[in-house]
Amino acid sequence: RERERDISSTVPPVLKILMDSTTATAELGWTIYPALGWEEVSGYDENMNTIRTYQVCNVFDNNQNNWVRTKYIRRHGAQRIHVEIKFSVRDCSSIPSVPGSCKETFNLYYYETDSDTANKVSPAWMENPWIKVDTIAADESFSQVDLGSRVMKINREVRSFGPVSRQGFYLAFQDYGSCMSLIAVRVFYRKCPRVVENGAVFPETLSGAESTSLVVARGVCVPNGEEVDVPIKLYCNGDGEWMVPIGRCMCKAGHEAVENGTVCRACGSGFFKPSQGDHQCLQCPINSRITNEGATNCVCRNGYYRTDSDPPLMPCTTIPSAPQSVISIVNETALRLEWSAPRDGGGREDVVYNIICKSCGGGRGGCTRCGDNVQFVPRQLGLTETKVHITLINEMPVCVCVCVRVCVCVCVCVCVCMCVCAHARTCLCVFAY
Repeated sequence: RERERDISSTVPPVLKILMDSTTATAELGWTIYPALGWEEVSGYDENMNTIRTYQVCNVFDNNQNNWVRTKYIRRHGAQRIHVEIKFSVRDCSSIPSVPGSCKETFNLYYYETDSDTANKVSPAWMENPWIKVDTIAADESFSQVDLGSRVMKINREVRSFGPVSRQGFYLAFQDYGSCMSLIAVRVFYRKCPRVVENGAVFPETLSGAESTSLVVARGVCVPNGEEVDVPIKLYCNGDGEWMVPIGRCMCKAGHEAVENGTVCRACGSGFFKPSQGDHQCLQCPINSRITNEGATNCVCRNGYYRTDSDPPLMPCTTIPSAPQSVISIVNETALRLEWSAPRDGGGREDVVYNIICKSCGGGRGGCTRCGDNVQFVPRQLGLTETKVHITLINEMPVCVCVCVRVCVCVCVCVCVCMCVCAHARTCLCVFAY
C-alpha cells in the first residue's frame, strides 16, 4: 500500500552551517583583488549589532572589476551548497554626477578544490576557472536621504549551487561598478531531519545535488512495529524537506500506537489487541481476564469457555443447562420426542441438540448403539429445533433408550435421557446420562 503526503510544512529542514561571517570576533581576512577595490570595515546589521563587513564604492571610475574571495570552506559531505547574502546597495540615481557605468548588481562565484591552495593570483580572478552562480540584484536600494535618517535597507538573497564533489570550495563576489556593502554571508547545506513518520524512524539524510533531487531513505519500524505491504521509505528533496512517504509500519498484536504514532506501547493488564493494525487495545470481554502486558487475547475465567470459531472480542460463555420438559408420544413403531430449550443458554445463541439412541435387550449384556433400523427425522445430530421423530423399521422386543443432549462446540454436553419402549414389551423410564 502506498500513501503520498507532503510533510515538508510540519518538519523543517536541518541547516548545517559551513561559514557565517557574523560570528567572526576578529577580522575576516578575505582576499581582495585589486588592492583598491573591496575594503573590510566594521559595520552594523539590521539589529545594530557590530559586525565585520566588506564594502566597495568606486562608482566614479569606469571598468570596475573588484573581487573578494572567502577563506577555504570544507563541504563536509554536502552535495548542494546554499549561500545567504545580506547586503545594501546605493541607488545610483541618488549619487550626484555619477556616470552611466554605476551598477546596482554584483556577481556570485564558486571554485572547487580538494585543499586550501589559493593565493593572491590563483585561481585567476575571472569566470573560468570560477563558476558563476548568479548575478544578484537588490530589491531595494538606499539614497542619501536614507543615510541622513539612518534608515537601513538591507536585502537578503539566497542562492544555491551543486553538485559539489571536491573536499571544499571558495566563494567570490565580483563588483563591476556598484556602491554596496556585504553585511553578512552565511554558507550552509541542508539535511532532512531525523523523523518518525508512518510508524517508522528515518535517519537524518543529506539533500541531493540538485534542487529537484529526491534522495531515498529507508525507514526502520519503531520497536514493536511491523512493515505493511511494501518497504517503507521517504524521499528527501533538494531543500532538505521530506516528501512522498511510501509504505508504513503498524503496531503488532498486543501493542497500540501512542504519542502520535511514534511509539508502539504494550497493552496494559486487562487489555488486549488480537492483530496488527492502527486500532487501540481493547478491554477484555465479559467473563475473561489477562494480567500480562502485551496480550493478544484474554483467557476465559474458570467455568467459562470460548469455541475455536469464537472471535477474541466475543465474551466467554458457560455450559447451557439441561433441556426442559422432555415429553414423548409413542406408538408401536415410532416415538416422537419434544422438549423445551434450556432455562439458561450459558450466553450462547448457537445451541444445537444431538439425539443418542441405545438398544437395550432383556439380558445382562447392557445397551448398545442403535443400528440402521432406527431412523430420525429431520436428523439425529445438530438439531436446531426442539423435536424429533424416531421410527423403528423392524419391530423387535427391545427397549430403545433416547438421550436429548444439548451441545456447544466446546465439547461439553448436558443430557436428559429416557427409555421408551413400544406397548407391553417395554417399560418407560427416565434417567440421567
